[in-house]
Amino acid sequence: MRFLAAGILSALNLFAQQTAWAPYDGAFNHFYNLEYDQAIAELERGLAAHPDSANLHNYMAQCIQFREMFKVGALESELVTGNNSFLRRPKIDTTPEVEKRFFEEVRQALSLSEARLKTNPNDTKALYALGVTYGLRGNWNFLVRKAWRDALSDATLARKMHSRVTEIDPSDYDARLVQGAHDYIIGSLPTFYKMLGFLVGYRGDRERGIRTLQEVAQKGKANSVDAEVFLCAIYRREEKWKAAAPLLQDLIQRFPRNYLLRFEQAQMFSSTGEKDKAIATIQKLAALKKSGAPGFANLAEERIWYQIGNIQFWYRDYDQAVANLKKAVAGSAALDLNTGTLAWMRLGQVYDMTNRRNLAVEAYRNAINFAPQAEAAKESRRYLSTPYRREG
Repeated sequence: MRFLAAGILSALNLFAQQTAWAPYDGAFNHFYNLEYDQAIAELERGLAAHPDSANLHNYMAQCIQFREMFKVGALESELVTGNNSFLRRPKIDTTPEVEKRFFEEVRQALSLSEARLKTNPNDTKALYALGVTYGLRGNWNFLVRKAWRDALSDATLARKMHSRVTEIDPSDYDARLVQGAHDYIIGSLPTFYKMLGFLVGYRGDRERGIRTLQEVAQKGKANSVDAEVFLCAIYRREEKWKAAAPLLQDLIQRFPRNYLLRFEQAQMFSSTGEKDKAIATIQKLAALKKSGAPGFANLAEERIWYQIGNIQFWYRDYDQAVANLKKAVAGSAALDLNTGTLAWMRLGQVYDMTNRRNLAVEAYRNAINFAPQAEAAKESRRYLSTPYRREG
């Protein structure tokens, strides 16, 4: 859904992999509510008590990874829909210190899992943890290093590990999450990428991937939520709005402080022609922020203005869209790179549609300067020479 499923491998959102997570419900709850610093603090305490837990090292690596994705707005399903291919994800910039900590957690998790497998090659918990580690490393390789070949190779290794788990224990539906995600992603790739040597034997199957994820959502224990999250992203990408609606509502009830879920719900209403419901959803979110509701204090008002303006843009309410988008970009320093660039580009597009070409060009240049490598910045460059026009 908006979160997640970021990057070609973000699909492998392995949030709460094993029952070993149970003693750390606080970290689990913080994670799903986008409170990554608090989740990391909880995990630090867990690792101090259990430094030999591969699962906890995996959880820490994942929290570090998702915190970096969240900072730049990469947890947005809008980035895996339409023409925005998995393979065109913008690179995530991070610091050497953060990257060093991430790979140290990965190294520890790998070492601990491999040591257990030397004693018992059929240790399903160790196989599972090892697959999780490969998936996390694959995410980082793609999103941060932009090493897509390494990323796909790691994803394939993750699948092999978890396929081995289900061979040993067919009742383990949690281990099918990676298989379903892998099937869908590989099935969505262009033929060229499927011909790569390490993907031989894995053609992928989008529909099979969806069916597998549906099974995990219904029968999984630790990973049922992850399956719901990824299914929401898929349903949006496949324009299966009715299938996404109940999953979204369930996730909002479970994780009320996760405002990205509410943004996603608004986009769903907008895409199904329910403009009033879409606007009302954003207005409710704005009311939660104004009231000081937990989880909403740090939500930038500019994000709210952008979301409303974006909906109005699609419904051709250009005068209202301009007013809200101008509010958004006026405080663009408070926006993540993805949202800030989109806000400037949308404003330029509205100006083009209302024959204000000079203002449009200025907005496109601001989009480019805001985040030059963002997809919206690259799109904005085209409009510097050719005004934006909408079809239909």
